[in-house]
Amino acid sequence: MFRKILIANRGEIACRVMRTANRMGAATVAVYSDADANAMHVAMADEAVHIGPAPVQESYLVAEKILEAAKRTGADAIHPGYGFLSENADFADACAAAGIVFIGPPASAIRAMGEKAAAKALMVKANVPVVPGYHGDDQDDEVLVKAADDIGYPVLIKAVSGGGGKGMRQVNEAGKFATALKGARREGLSSFGDDKVLVEKYLERPRHIEIQVFADQQGNVVHLFERDCSVQRRHQKVLEEAPAPGMTPEMRRNMGDAAVAAAKAIGYVGAGTVEFIADVSNGLTEDGFYFMEMNTRLQVEHPVTEMITGQDLVEWQLRVAAGESLPLRQDDLAINGHAVEARIYSENPQKKFLPATGTLHRLRPPVEGPHIRVDTGVREGDEVTMYYDPMIAKLIVWDRDRTSALRRLHDALQRYEIAGVITNVNFLAAVAAHPAFISGDLETGFIDKYRDDLIPAPGPVPDQALALACLDILLSRQGHTAPADPHSPWSKVDGWRLNDEGHDELHFSTDGDEDEITVTVHYPGNGGYCLGLPGGEMMVNGELDAGGTLWADLDGLRLSAAVVHDREKVTILTSGQAYRIMRNDPMALQDLDLEVGGKVSAPLPGKIVQVHVEAGASVKKGDPLLILEAMKMEHTIAAPRDAVIAAIPYGPGEQVEEGVELILFEASDDD
Repeated sequence: MFRKILIANRGEIACRVMRTANRMGAATVAVYSDADANAMHVAMADEAVHIGPAPVQESYLVAEKILEAAKRTGADAIHPGYGFLSENADFADACAAAGIVFIGPPASAIRAMGEKAAAKALMVKANVPVVPGYHGDDQDDEVLVKAADDIGYPVLIKAVSGGGGKGMRQVNEAGKFATALKGARREGLSSFGDDKVLVEKYLERPRHIEIQVFADQQGNVVHLFERDCSVQRRHQKVLEEAPAPGMTPEMRRNMGDAAVAAAKAIGYVGAGTVEFIADVSNGLTEDGFYFMEMNTRLQVEHPVTEMITGQDLVEWQLRVAAGESLPLRQDDLAINGHAVEARIYSENPQKKFLPATGTLHRLRPPVEGPHIRVDTGVREGDEVTMYYDPMIAKLIVWDRDRTSALRRLHDALQRYEIAGVITNVNFLAAVAAHPAFISGDLETGFIDKYRDDLIPAPGPVPDQALALACLDILLSRQGHTAPADPHSPWSKVDGWRLNDEGHDELHFSTDGDEDEITVTVHYPGNGGYCLGLPGGEMMVNGELDAGGTLWADLDGLRLSAAVVHDREKVTILTSGQAYRIMRNDPMALQDLDLEVGGKVSAPLPGKIVQVHVEAGASVKKGDPLLILEAMKMEHTIAAPRDAVIAAIPYGPGEQVEEGVELILFEASDDD
């Protein structure tokens, strides 16, 4: 077994690998960028080596820096995690040349599956079913257009070296193919250094089902059953579960056999995932699935497989890489219960899941135990930056059956407290409780199909949430007052006024709503507070504990909550919901509105990839203005209204901060 392992990654997967390595008696080495100097994975490691600036192209993707860190610390093996260099065949070769074990498959296997078109040709030879499509080397635009016409719309354009939804475009009609092709090529080149694409038939009702495979250096290959990853947004997985709902023994056997055949065809070693797409137009059938791709690494969603099999897949990786045989044979493996993983992201579902940055002012996950597991790489007080994937944690639950597991997942999500960034926790809870999801009626278009149910239009902040915010402010004010003369009327915080009934006013507003919410606070003599809320009066009382939890009594209803303040921003976490309001100070100076003609501001920090317009051009509402790359994804910024472009302060390749002016409009008669 290895003496010291360097983890060439960051975040939750680095922490995850370290836990198993430490349990097995191996020392660990972390690598970190400028942005990660105080990160959780750095604190967990026995040693840590700085490898450069925050951008991944200058740190985590620089193989030479990783290998130098391994040599410097005497590491005898490197675990690549997932993403970054995990599927880089040249890096695997470089590790071997340096005498360091790469905890992953041989470089030949990575190359075989890394180029999607060639991989599908290999699968055809191995009698593994593949989706109809064009996987040729001729990348001429006209060839690809003809291929799409021959296949028939809708089609899917995919970067041949892609993954995680990057370099992928769904095209529903011929007129939109050229634009989608340019975007897929550009994103493939940016993310993987390769702009080649393939074109495949897009299945109308697909399910994404994958098989976990494992192989050792002695030629033994097994599968550890399937995972369903159909609930996705922007082609990226959001919820995963094992086993797949509705899976029959016959289909599981056929799919498992196909995955093992795929692994054997390329001489695979280690952990891998063979991803299939199943056509569920007529339900799951034993032959209604097609090979999509093979991920030659550990998957983000591997914990659900661990939960239903009782195996530690990272331990398997370490043992196989050290030359040991697989710990178990196929007949020794069995499914026990049901597991679901929810990926908790810093993103705004109301705004097309736009990634969000900020500081995690409060981060309290549910209590872990036999039924609940939380894999994370951040702590309370850490920052979610623009440089890396915005995933905060993976919440994994297990129970004896799917119904019980979903009930437990919904409860755990309601107990998750996060403030400081906008998250998808409420959205995940809505998915877990949706009747179609509970019934197992899954497809990759699930979110779009039920969007109105899962992402309802924002409504007014309920009185209960306002009351909790006011109570927290009042109790904090009371607790932090230390008067020099406690008998002086100037030391009281009861709203005392000369010749008037004592009262205060608290002022709030919500994002996008210009109307102010005013709450009147009265101080009855018997303690507590009487709040004049939009819906009427409410008597409230409570106390704040040392951990920042508010224990409240609202007209006799007792509950706990957390109210987190970040300057004027107030987040109320209660009953599984997060409400965000702004506290307004009527005595503060208001900013003057100096915008003439309007503007478009950056919704998040990122890099300008392409500008579609020029000064003086007329645009219609919805027209694309520019493309902003942030958090490993491209985001098209569209015109909010009909306008004439006045100026474009930034050009392609420039980094911009959140809120800066990207496009300025000329003044119109309506301005």
